[in-house]
Amino acid sequence: MKKIFILVIGMLLFLTACGGDNENGAAEEKNTEELKDITFVLDWTPNTNHTGLYVAKDKGYFEEEGLNVEIVMPGEAGADQTVASGQAEFGISAQEAVTEARVQDIPIVSIAAVIQHNTSGFAAPVDKGIKSPADFAGKTYGGWGAPVEAAVIDSLMKQEDASVEDVNIINMGNTDFFTAVERDVDFAWIYYGWTGIEAELRGIQLDMLYLTDYSEKLDYYTPVITTNEEMIENDPDTVRALTAAVTKGYEYAIDNPSEAADILMEAVPDLDPELVQASQEWLSPKYQDDASRWGEQQAEVWENYADWMLENGLLEKELDAESAFTNEFLPKE
Repeated sequence: MKKIFILVIGMLLFLTACGGDNENGAAEEKNTEELKDITFVLDWTPNTNHTGLYVAKDKGYFEEEGLNVEIVMPGEAGADQTVASGQAEFGISAQEAVTEARVQDIPIVSIAAVIQHNTSGFAAPVDKGIKSPADFAGKTYGGWGAPVEAAVIDSLMKQEDASVEDVNIINMGNTDFFTAVERDVDFAWIYYGWTGIEAELRGIQLDMLYLTDYSEKLDYYTPVITTNEEMIENDPDTVRALTAAVTKGYEYAIDNPSEAADILMEAVPDLDPELVQASQEWLSPKYQDDASRWGEQQAEVWENYADWMLENGLLEKELDAESAFTNEFLPKE
């Protein structure tokens, strides 16, 4: 009888434990089911512009906001079209691309600025002798074939009584900057926070002409985080949740650049660890910079660049700046 009693108690304990496991499993499954699936499409291969996204995923900030976010690479259609069509709820873009899209009635909207000031410019190895825009004359520029490139080069050169007509512009396709300048290119348009830092690590000295040194109107937001008008109208809570989580991710990267770099490298192991660490150290203070909070956008910045684009024949009509961006979904200061 004693043996039977012990056996029965043991079975009850076993069944209770199993029941507990099932309940925990059911709870976990329920919690997973409660998370809303979201697709976030990048503009390019993962880099330190995107660190806050990977931090938000790694630290559970997305889950805290009820989201299950998949970060994906852009397809042939590109991030803007993917977001506009609703194939992805959110994406990475840049102010110039959003401006062009809005003028063409493509319904994407910028909901946060990843970096406060334009960190891009024209770079050339010092032995190319390019110290100012006037030195572009007689040189070869390697780009990607966008009309904005010639317009920007010309606007800088005009300030020094020079002309883009004296520049040989070629499309260097997928060739990287370092290969291009060794082969047939004298200068190219780069983001210093990635390619410029890589040059430092390689021991290559660059002459860097930042766009912001030549025109206030060229100090635009690049990159930005976008969604589409349908999401804003029909699912504002999800937009607010995504923005809250991403804000935490970038704020963490601002305060902890080394740890944030480690998170990015763990998520994307193919990246060069030395480059990621150095780039993150350089870029983290620039995410928020002089803004009152991360992600903040100003109408003046949107209007200035749109005016510049219109003046240079890059837009068919004026931009309604107020519809192109919003600060509505950023966490309150």
